[in-house]
Amino acid sequence: MKIGILINEGPYQHQASDTALQFTKSAIKKGHEIFRVFFYNDGVNNATRLAIPPQDDRNLTKEWSDLASEHNIDLVVCVAAAQRRGLIDADEAKRNGKDADNIAEGFRISGLGQLVEAGIQADRLITFGD
Repeated sequence: MKIGILINEGPYQHQASDTALQFTKSAIKKGHEIFRVFFYNDGVNNATRLAIPPQDDRNLTKEWSDLASEHNIDLVVCVAAAQRRGLIDADEAKRNGKDADNIAEGFRISGLGQLVEAGIQADRLITFGD
């Protein structure tokens, strides 16, 4: 089965991101294909490379990046939601006159069309968070 994932909550404010990560790992182990993971609303905060979780806590951003690298998963961050929350990639930083970017490796910024495509291409689109 081809699965799309939508994450609407940040990594440490709600269980949704962690649950989505565990679900995605389990789906891959069961032989399912993850078409795309789309981060929307506060879910875009999963993509920041500047978060420093305590040593005894999980680094969900790194776990998403590692999973994407290992299994060639498309991690897409909504551009509008990201900009509202101060998350930008190198292209957006340059375009907007900023001197730095803060999107973690493995994530990319794009528009809602990527979410629509995931809904069309995937057999199921599973939402985590409100």
